[in-house]
Amino acid sequence: MSGRGAPARGGPAPADGPLPGGGAPARGGAASRTVRPRAGAWAELLRVPALFTVPGDALAGAAAAGARPGPRTLLAIGSSLCLYEAGMALNDWADRAEDAVERPHRPLPSGRIRPAAALAAAGALTGAGLALAAGAGRPALAVAAPLAATVWAYDLALKHTPAGPVAMAAARGLDLLLGAAATGGGTRAALPSAALLGTHTLAVTAVSRRETTGGSALAPLAALATTGALTGLVTRRRTRLPAGRRAAAAPGLPGPGPAGRPPATSGALATALGAAYAATAARPYLHAALNPSPLLTQRAVGGGIRATIPLQAALAARSGAAATALLVAALAPAGRMFARRAGMRKVSIT
Repeated sequence: MSGRGAPARGGPAPADGPLPGGGAPARGGAASRTVRPRAGAWAELLRVPALFTVPGDALAGAAAAGARPGPRTLLAIGSSLCLYEAGMALNDWADRAEDAVERPHRPLPSGRIRPAAALAAAGALTGAGLALAAGAGRPALAVAAPLAATVWAYDLALKHTPAGPVAMAAARGLDLLLGAAATGGGTRAALPSAALLGTHTLAVTAVSRRETTGGSALAPLAALATTGALTGLVTRRRTRLPAGRRAAAAPGLPGPGPAGRPPATSGALATALGAAYAATAARPYLHAALNPSPLLTQRAVGGGIRATIPLQAALAARSGAAATALLVAALAPAGRMFARRAGMRKVSIT
C-alpha cells in the first residue's frame, strides 16, 4: 500500500531544484508560485487520485463482518489512508535512484521534493495511521501493525523480489481486515473477502512490474484469467450472510431471506457490480496481452487500479450490505472527476 509534507503558504522556493512549468506566474506573487507547484508535487508523490480506492477496503471489511459502518469504521478508513500514503512516499524514496533513470519527471528525481522530506512524511503518516487504528480499538491496532510492517517491508526489501506482489496483496487484504476488526471486533468472517481482494491486487502488481519496459504477455494474460475467476466468485450468491447481519434483521422487516440468505436485491447488485469490475479490468488486460508495449502495460495497470472499487462494492453487496456497496461504487466517478480536475489521470502503484 502505499501530517502531509506540503509547505506552508508563503514559504521560500525549494532549494533543491527548479519549479516545474515555466509559464507566466500566477496571481499572488512569489508565495503562489511556490505553494502551487510544491502542492502539486506532493499530490503527485502521494498519488492522490488513488486514494479513492482505499475507503472501500474498510467498508467491504465491515460488510463482511456483518456490522454497520460507524465511527470506528471511519477511524479505520483514516488509518488506511495514512498507511497507503506512507507507502506511496516511501516507494518513491526507496526508488529514487531507479526513478532518476526511468522516471526522471517524478517529484524526487526532478528535485521538486527532497528525499529526506519524503522519508519524513512516510514516517509521520505511518505513526498517524497506527494512532488512528489504536483509536478504533485493540483488534484494529492488531491488524494495522502488521499492515504497516508489510508496507515498509515491501518498499524497502521485497518490491523487486518474487515476494513483492505477494506482499502487496497481503497489504490490501490486511486493509480490508482492518475495517472488519475496527467495526465488528473480529476478522474471521472477512477472510474470504480479503482473499479475493488480495488476489486481484496480486494480479495488478504482477502486471505493474513491466510498466516501464513492457514485453511480457504472460502477466496480463494471467491477470485476465484472474479477473474472470474473481468475477464468477463475487457474483455467486452467498448461501448465508455474516452472523451479525442475520441477527440485525427483525422478523417482518426487510432483511435476509430464508435461512439467512442474502436478499435477491443484494444478489442482483453484486452481479451488476461484478460485471462492472470485469468490464473495467478485462479490456486493458487483453490489449496488453496482445501488444505488451510499455504504454498498454501502463494502461492495464491503471485499469486494474480502477477496477478495485467495483470489486470492493461487489464484495459488500455479496455480504448483503447494499447501501454500503452503493456508497463504495460512488467513489469511482468521484475519483475520475477529481483526477480530471487535478490533471492527474495517470496513476501508478510503482
